[in-house]
Amino acid sequence: MNQDWRGPLIRRLLLLIGACLLVGLITGEYAWALVIGLAGYLGWHLKQLLRLHTWLRTREDNQPPPEGYGLWGEVFDSIYHLQRRDQKARARLQAVIDRVQESTAALKDAVIMLDRDGNLEWWNLAAEKLLGLKTLQDGGQPIINLVRDPRFIEYFERSNYLEPLELPSPINARRRLQFHITQYGNREHLMLVRDITRLHQLEQMRKDFVANVSHELRTPLTVIAGYLETLLDNVDEVNPRWLRALQQMQQQGGRMQNLLNDLLLLAKLEATDYPSDNLPVAVDLLLLSIKNDAQALSAERGHRISLEADPHLKLKGSEAELRSAFSNLVFNAVKYTPNEGHISIRWWADEHGAHLAVEDSGLGIEAKHLPRLTERFYRVDSSRASNTGGTGLGLAIVKHVLLRHRARLDIDSTLGKGSTFTCHFPGTQLVRRS
Repeated sequence: MNQDWRGPLIRRLLLLIGACLLVGLITGEYAWALVIGLAGYLGWHLKQLLRLHTWLRTREDNQPPPEGYGLWGEVFDSIYHLQRRDQKARARLQAVIDRVQESTAALKDAVIMLDRDGNLEWWNLAAEKLLGLKTLQDGGQPIINLVRDPRFIEYFERSNYLEPLELPSPINARRRLQFHITQYGNREHLMLVRDITRLHQLEQMRKDFVANVSHELRTPLTVIAGYLETLLDNVDEVNPRWLRALQQMQQQGGRMQNLLNDLLLLAKLEATDYPSDNLPVAVDLLLLSIKNDAQALSAERGHRISLEADPHLKLKGSEAELRSAFSNLVFNAVKYTPNEGHISIRWWADEHGAHLAVEDSGLGIEAKHLPRLTERFYRVDSSRASNTGGTGLGLAIVKHVLLRHRARLDIDSTLGKGSTFTCHFPGTQLVRRS
């Protein structure tokens, strides 16, 4: 209550009591005079309260409050001003919401708001075009009921949104979409969906070009290599001056064949998302075979290669692809580790999944090179790569094989101390054997 109205209210109440006592003095009924007077006063307040209730229930926008005086006039005016302020605040908020909705409606990218359980709360017009959402039917529906691709369901439920997901559109298989989810607030989700069909087509053209050129070069290169081998087999009939040239041509021809084989393998890996032969692989036996091959590759360099593999862990996937990826890591360790160095191969599992670590005591790699090691043809030291006969595609093959097996590669290296390449596989890819 406003301090200015306390005095008048008390004076009116005292005046009413005084009038009642005066009437009681005249009539001789003090009690009845007080009861009737206070009842009338209470009735007047109830009437004002009913007027307030009627105004609040039936009022229209900007309708002024009923006429009143004294305390009730102050109450009417205060409520009216509070309502006006509330209307202005709501109008400002609605204007902001309208501008946000207008701006998101103009976006070509879909913007979708989901609650913590993944149910649809709001989306813009682009979401209707890209995902086929319908305003009247899909509100409150789980997003995984509308985008039913198993890869999206796995991506959404995994709650690891560091990398975007690329999938065909659920309403048009020829359109390629990129999904990116961000969590905010009380674990609500904001999902952005971009149409990357054009970029996907350009990337596919590049892949097809590389694959086709590699395939076309394979035949003439095989012919050249065959004739060089024939000439070197008949070295007695060849002019001695040409012997060294022929040997170098054969060596470089072999490197070109290895390069083409790696390019064709990469094209094959990129053609599909999952291995066709998704069967349990005995990783311990596979690593034992790779270790023996690495020991033969080391030959006279005297590397100490150790293997520690859990025999009870199998991995679902393609044995040929896994052999290619694991052997690339182990053979790289042999190539880049000095003589008498140590190479450790370890295969184990924990609560996070299964892991393969290849650790060497080599020269190590500078930190600035680590993010780009899995790029095609990226070389830390081009001279070193040519000396070891590498194609620059080994780690790119490893990366794509791991992606096809839902895995990732971590690289930890320190100059002068060596490197550790670790493959992390999710628990869903594991099969335990007795």
